[in-house]
Amino acid sequence: MPKYSSPFLMMHKKLCSVCTLAVVLVLVGALNWGIIGLGMLINSGSMDWNVVSKLLGAWPTVEAVVYVLVGVAALYKMFLLGKCCGDKGCKCSEASCQHCK
Repeated sequence: MPKYSSPFLMMHKKLCSVCTLAVVLVLVGALNWGIIGLGMLINSGSMDWNVVSKLLGAWPTVEAVVYVLVGVAALYKMFLLGKCCGDKGCKCSEASCQHCK
């Protein structure tokens, strides 16, 4: 089995499509909030750095759906706490792996 430099990559190397989508949505939401915060610090709020709003601002309903999906994905991942659809998430099956125990 290949060795991974990050426990996050090892834990999430074989996710189902639902868990993959949830991880992507949570990352999009987290990065968007980080960019918004950075923009507020740099420009004192004079410029809108909301990437989702910039991309989907012409379609407010679609923008709202994206925000709801990000929130649902965060709740989904929070309640699974690193597991993928109820299993351990790690598929390496190595005896020394802390995630497979």
